[in-house]
Amino acid sequence: MVLVDTSIWIEVFKKPPGLDLTALVDIDEVAVCLPVIQEVLQGFREERAFDVAREAMLSFPIVESPLVETVFLEGASLYRSARRSGKTIRSSVDCLIAACAIRNGLEILHRDRDFTALAEVSALKERSL
Repeated sequence: MVLVDTSIWIEVFKKPPGLDLTALVDIDEVAVCLPVIQEVLQGFREERAFDVAREAMLSFPIVESPLVETVFLEGASLYRSARRSGKTIRSSVDCLIAACAIRNGLEILHRDRDFTALAEVSALKERSL
């Protein structure tokens, strides 16, 4: 399974689509987590597009739902590990997403340098486009 990050979904939902997700990963292998769903959905202005995206996002397996305290603690630990290594993580939400991926043994598909940095200080498996 592959956890697809917000940075990829933005390209998928763009008009016209900037990325064909099925060319990158078998659609049956796609997973999401609640922070990614929130980040993706909050970006929609039009209600119809929001409804279509919400239905699509909720059709995939959702890992770490509900989110428990341990996920947040692991996200904080990832942030601190990166900082100790001299790496700047721009988004604490990315640490939470990374914790979801690590806890479930998932590779994260992304276009976000935070995940590359987090993979250097943790067990995160990542694939950057």
